[in-house]
Amino acid sequence: MKKIGILFGQENTFPAAFVQRVNEKNIKGIVAEAVSIDMVQQAAPTDYAVIIDRISQDVPFYRAYLKNAAISGTAVINNPFWWSADEKFFNNALAEKIGVPVPKTVLLPSHARPQDTNENSFRNMKFPIDWKGIFDYIGFPAYMKPFAGGGWKSVYRVTDPQDLFNKHAETQRLVMMLQEEIVFESYFRCYCLGGKNVHIMQYEPRNPHHLRYVQNAPPVEKKLLKKIEDLTIKLNQALGYDFNTVEFAVRDGIPYAIDFCNPAPDADIHSVGQENFDWIVENAANMAIEKAKAYKAGQMNLTWGTFIKDQFAAPVKKTTRTATKKTPAKKATPAKK
Repeated sequence: MKKIGILFGQENTFPAAFVQRVNEKNIKGIVAEAVSIDMVQQAAPTDYAVIIDRISQDVPFYRAYLKNAAISGTAVINNPFWWSADEKFFNNALAEKIGVPVPKTVLLPSHARPQDTNENSFRNMKFPIDWKGIFDYIGFPAYMKPFAGGGWKSVYRVTDPQDLFNKHAETQRLVMMLQEEIVFESYFRCYCLGGKNVHIMQYEPRNPHHLRYVQNAPPVEKKLLKKIEDLTIKLNQALGYDFNTVEFAVRDGIPYAIDFCNPAPDADIHSVGQENFDWIVENAANMAIEKAKAYKAGQMNLTWGTFIKDQFAAPVKKTTRTATKKTPAKKATPAKK
């Protein structure tokens, strides 16, 4: 029997619906349940062929448990090693490298020093940094947000240098990034599962949370939807996420990827709505079943993105030595007396 588990925290609607849908499909040899954790022994395999992770970003114990499960063969969704390594600023750089439009962005040092550091810890930093160069590059208004982490936590809209300095002081030890404001004509949030299945939702981030998913929206040009779908797949395949959302702000017909590091995205029926909820439950169930069927005991069953895989795909050039004929050693000539 191959078990599919879901690891979750405070959310209620999606985990239960996911377990129910997998089991309703009645696939021989596959069953789903909420993950149950007791003693976690190093290098010991779990009972699960697949685990969908919805909470480890907030619970370090769970993240360590999932890494131990993954190295012992469990297909963890999303890959806990990559999820531990990635962050928004790097993902923006990766998006730019693969041709996905993103807002202009710079990294800002934290306002307060990290613990156990002093002024000598920052001797490699220019002081003061080139604030004018930053402001000229990004422009105002702009958005300041943490370089890592999910959701809309500690996100600020800043209108001028003094406004930025005032709000930056509130962020204390958080490392922030400053990002160009995209004044958009339309905005979309896209589920992407398995790096291939995309569900595009019209979205209004300026509305209260429970009203952000636009209902009865006007039709969108098919060419734009296809572009958004292609960019969503491109990003998720590069990152290696099995379960993610990507947000696009469309300006002058160009979709800019605004937020695409959401490996445990909102899937609550009360915020996403019935239609979107039904899609995510059905497709998450299908993806987990597909992973369970492909599971092979005793080997790594994680998804790695093309960014990682391409680093190891290039053939290694073998260095060959050219054989040379040895020149016979000359006989020593006796010295003249």
